[in-house]
Amino acid sequence: MIREIETTLVDVPTIRPHKLSVATMNTQTLVLVRVRCDDGIEGWGEATTIGGLNYGEESPESIKANIDAHIAPLIMNMDASKVALVMKKLRKTIQGNRFAKCAIETALLDAQGQRLGVPLSELLGGRVRDSVPVAWTLASGDTAKDIAEAEAMLEKRRHRIFKLKIGARALQEDVDHVLAIKRALGDRASVRVDVNQAWNELDAVRGIAQLEAGGIDLVEQPVRAENRAAMRRLAARFDVALMADEALHGPLDAFDIARNHGADVFAVKIAQSGGLFPAKEVATVAQLAGIGLYGGTMLEGGIGTAATAHLCATFTDLSWDTELFGPLLLTEEVLEEPLVYADFALQVPSKPGLGVRVDAARLRRMRRR
Repeated sequence: MIREIETTLVDVPTIRPHKLSVATMNTQTLVLVRVRCDDGIEGWGEATTIGGLNYGEESPESIKANIDAHIAPLIMNMDASKVALVMKKLRKTIQGNRFAKCAIETALLDAQGQRLGVPLSELLGGRVRDSVPVAWTLASGDTAKDIAEAEAMLEKRRHRIFKLKIGARALQEDVDHVLAIKRALGDRASVRVDVNQAWNELDAVRGIAQLEAGGIDLVEQPVRAENRAAMRRLAARFDVALMADEALHGPLDAFDIARNHGADVFAVKIAQSGGLFPAKEVATVAQLAGIGLYGGTMLEGGIGTAATAHLCATFTDLSWDTELFGPLLLTEEVLEEPLVYADFALQVPSKPGLGVRVDAARLRRMRRR
């Protein structure tokens, strides 16, 4: 039985300012959810967002409030081993709140994996890989600093895929910044951009044309998420891969975008999809439609990152890699043992459940009072 659900907010400084078109982050707030069961097992989930309400309709504070006041009372004393049944009730009764639902489902699956003695990936169909390639986001906004940062990552064999956050400055300034970095790195690395919905369609046409000619491999969500007609036209017009991100809020969005040829790649995010199983359905739609897969991040800490890694490990095709670098952007770690990054990839934990353990003493020190 589910005996207790506890939600904790943890404010962690980032190693440097992380600039998006919608916000500049100097601190990330982790939303950690612990589910205690009557058999003594406890599972962990995470519902971390990007930039609070600058990015989406859920904030760390609203997630905690809704779990404490509405979600926890609804599912308390249900059978913790019947994860699908718990989530069916939760999804039927509670509207929206995708991030909160994801954290609950992750925690229940973590507990169930421990209960059965298997990694979480085995509950999602079984892994086909033990590590996933990881991109690094260059988001200082300074061309020289970004080049130096990328060179350091290549030297340490930590990343050879780089994504640049653009859209906050004038279009030509952003494009020149990106192309200067691509010229510096050449064929040693894949360079991609994330516009975070900042361009209108005309600007997107102008920008993408130059980025494509300059050897950029992928352009993420150049226009507003609701402007699917523009995404469809852009995808048809250019050879460079266009990726849907903010437009993907679960399987129904995935089906509509696939049906209308609105993207070449899907950024699969477990929180944005509403949970691990809905995210798996997003990936299934993509694979049936011939759309590439990319493991996305909400800049989660170790818990959410491990959960996404378990899911990505089950994808038969992960042709666009992942960006599961969230813990590396943070100055402090909440896990007893950090996730392992080596040889340009993240190693997927192999112990039961999520395969990670929270450092209780550290969490008590770091939690928001």
